[in-house]
Amino acid sequence: MSTPRVRVLVVGAGFGGLAAAAELQRTGVADVQVLERADEVGGVWRDNTYPGAACDVPSSLYSWSWAADRPWGRRYAPQPEILDYIRDTAAARGLRDLVRTKTAVTAARYDEPTRTWQVTTADGETIETDVVVSAVGQLSEPVVPDLPGRETFAGPAFHSAQWRHDVDLTGRRVVVVGTGASAIQFVPQVARQAAHVTVVQRSAPYVVPKPDHRHGRLYHRVVDRLPRLRRLERAAIFRLTEQLNAALGQDGPLTKVLRGVWRLHLRHQVKDPALRARLVPDYPLGCKRLLFSNDWYPTLDAPHVDVVTERIERIEPAGVRTADGVLHEADVLLWGTGFAATDFLSTLTVTGVGGRDLHEQWADGASAHLGVAVPGFPGFYCLYGPHTNLGGSSILGMLEPQARYVAQLVRRLAERPGTRLDVRPDVATAFEDEMRTRLDGSVWTGCASWYRGDDGHISTNWPGRTAEYAHRLETVRWSDYEEVPA
Repeated sequence: MSTPRVRVLVVGAGFGGLAAAAELQRTGVADVQVLERADEVGGVWRDNTYPGAACDVPSSLYSWSWAADRPWGRRYAPQPEILDYIRDTAAARGLRDLVRTKTAVTAARYDEPTRTWQVTTADGETIETDVVVSAVGQLSEPVVPDLPGRETFAGPAFHSAQWRHDVDLTGRRVVVVGTGASAIQFVPQVARQAAHVTVVQRSAPYVVPKPDHRHGRLYHRVVDRLPRLRRLERAAIFRLTEQLNAALGQDGPLTKVLRGVWRLHLRHQVKDPALRARLVPDYPLGCKRLLFSNDWYPTLDAPHVDVVTERIERIEPAGVRTADGVLHEADVLLWGTGFAATDFLSTLTVTGVGGRDLHEQWADGASAHLGVAVPGFPGFYCLYGPHTNLGGSSILGMLEPQARYVAQLVRRLAERPGTRLDVRPDVATAFEDEMRTRLDGSVWTGCASWYRGDDGHISTNWPGRTAEYAHRLETVRWSDYEEVPA
């Protein structure tokens, strides 16, 4: 049986993978296939269906620049609307036809004699390709802490990214572990149903008001008649989020304003002084992701909601036992414990030149030139790779420049049939050195967070503004690459 062959293989059909497919399509690369492990496109917006799931970036910016005319229902779109946007846009642009669903990629191996990538799927199929584009994301693998007794819990227990809609929370005692971006959205919804909610908090987040509202008929009538206003709105929000990115990276005037807004928000919404004291973060603002919510603090202040700050000692059949000896009884246990963001490409085995293993090469921290290319892996490119996450703003402002950059690399290969491009080791090392130097002086070093690995190294975040990143990826510097000849 012959091995199927495709020119470019994209892994993942979320915002990043579809952006790559769209850019390759736009530049005339016809032979592209997108492999998606799930049964539909959408990435994290397909997987995260928990109550209250929504974006914390305004929808006019959290959308592809080439499909920015969506008539959004709210300033901050909820999960179902974002998923509809991804599906509708993929179908309208012909991208859905490039996607093969229910096909999980498990390995990619560079074959030196043929200078091709041999990509293996979970069902044992091998596909040959010139270029692999990994678009599996940083927030796709849920993390549940390995606590003693975790498997002994007698009731339903599930992660927010694997929400069980068959479990009715009405009148139940619910324990929530975690206070991150997902938890602040689903806990208020859960508290409206449950008889009692216990939130186990390891560290308090900074939470500021979310300026959300529904777009009315007048808004839609005006922007439909004057589409330029939609572009101006997007541009204005972009400039504002760029300022937010800069503020969250250093302790400047805007940071002080945000800290003041947070303090007023907390004082206004939480009446109990003892509870307020437990909700004060013990790290600088921006060290962890700044969160936006209008109902998080009032929910925690409700009489049937408790906030526990003691360390979890173990999980028992009847609930969660904390270090002070108290058993917090639960009928349902919810994990709001985030994702393995620093374990890049953890679901894939990637083997490059000379049999080198990508994860072994990344043992001291993931690194890729411009977050895209890794030495010794010619023709293997990352989207949302190391050093491309943001403390604020829209991640699409990073994904689209990456997609355009990869398209330039693919076009270069078409001009030189049979050759492959491998980023020079000294170039990749210089970029990593730059990232470490800039990140060492950032606010993200001030606490433990999902931005950092176990060794404290920050391999996730970009230390500058999105405009700087887009500028650096605008045109490939061909001197950064070595051609592997035919």
